Amino acid sequence: FMSIVNKAYFSGGCFWCTEAIYKRLKGVLDVKPGYCGGNIQNPTYKEVCTGRTGHAETVEITYDTTIINFQLLLKVFFDTHDPTTLNRQGNDVGTHYRSIAFYSNLTEKEMIINYIDLLDGSSLFKDKIVTEVIKFNKFYKAENYHENYYELNKNQPYCNIVITPKVEKFQKNYKDKLV
Repeated sequence: FMSIVNKAYFSGGCFWCTEAIYKRLKGVLDVKPGYCGGNIQNPTYKEVCTGRTGHAETVEITYDTTIINFQLLLKVFFDTHDPTTLNRQGNDVGTHYRSIAFYSNLTEKEMIINYIDLLDGSSLFKDKIVTEVIKFNKFYKAENYHENYYELNKNQPYCNIVITPKVEKFQKNYKDKLV
């Protein structure tokens, strides 16, 4: 019995938040913060934060398809950020915080589009979803100090105020899917 490893890429605001959430899911083998969707090579955090690189803060999720599937990763993505706010998540504002679901093949693209249509047709969000659906090109790993940021800096005000409530809500809603 072999595990089949795949990767998924999502931008849902601050990558410290998205990393902290996906790390807790059963079947997720690794989560790396980084940059995707832009037009310069090897961007730095400082450059991405200017909003001029076109990149968004993104997580690279390595997962075991025999334990978790792309559809569940997608559901978690839409459940744990606000896909209706353009270029912002809460107080984090800028194009580098925009909502993007990257696809690596046509099946993933179809799944993303169908899921957005489903959500737009439901009453879950009062505004229309503005998540971009973009073909995955290249992922640039963020500087090392961003990795596992939440776990290493839980007492920081940003982590306390923004990430902890998100993680707690997620853990409550996904009890049966946690590590």
